Amino acid sequence: MRKSQEIEYKIIGDDIQIVEVELDPQETVVAEAGSMLYMEEGIQFEAKMGDGSNPHGGFFDKLKAVGSRIITGESLFMTHFTNQGHRKSKVGFAAPYPGTIIPVDLQTVKGQCLIVQKDAFLCAVLGTKVSMHFNQKIGSGFFAGEGFILQKLQGDGMAFVHAGGTVIEKQLNNETLRVDTGCVVAFEPQISFDIQRTGGLTSMFFGGEGMFLATLSGTGRVWLQSMPISKLVQALAPHGSNSHKESGGILGNLLDSD
Repeated sequence: MRKSQEIEYKIIGDDIQIVEVELDPQETVVAEAGSMLYMEEGIQFEAKMGDGSNPHGGFFDKLKAVGSRIITGESLFMTHFTNQGHRKSKVGFAAPYPGTIIPVDLQTVKGQCLIVQKDAFLCAVLGTKVSMHFNQKIGSGFFAGEGFILQKLQGDGMAFVHAGGTVIEKQLNNETLRVDTGCVVAFEPQISFDIQRTGGLTSMFFGGEGMFLATLSGTGRVWLQSMPISKLVQALAPHGSNSHKESGGILGNLLDSD
């Protein structure tokens, strides 16, 4: 049986999505700070240290949770939105950059656990535990910027993860998939995740695919994103000190005006 509350939701939009969550009286959803877009009458929010999954936890439990959020680069606080009214009310959440929102029922995931990139979590029903997950693979340890520090979502309710661009869900059946390091959004815990070199020195430096690739192997589901924020920033950033003078369109005009 579920321990978490069951909520109704709706994904709105195509390329820049939001998730609208409908809460019954006294239902609560937990979200990353700053992700709320709107809330109807009756919804009240409170910033708390931690996700609220262990309400009886002591000071050291809260201190551990705060430490893990510092390491993953997230805000120290999470925002708890509760319907304090007497009828259903809705609250909407938006991702911090253009892309897709992935709804995941953690009860359907093996071990009721999902591993996600450290900045992918958006919001979840109260009772979902959000913690740090260290990848123990040697390759990912050497390439700590991609996939070494991850987040673990645990629970039996709905969680919402955001990704850049289009999202692809793939089912691996004792298979191996090699992926651009920044394009891995989430995977089930039984999937082995490592970072490996792309090949020889020529391929690494001149192949155009980067020096490393993520390797996902085993049996389970993985979610990939077509445009991670790192690629988006790189595509929009000027190449060289004078490149903004040659860039056209809105971006070029904005850069010229500075």
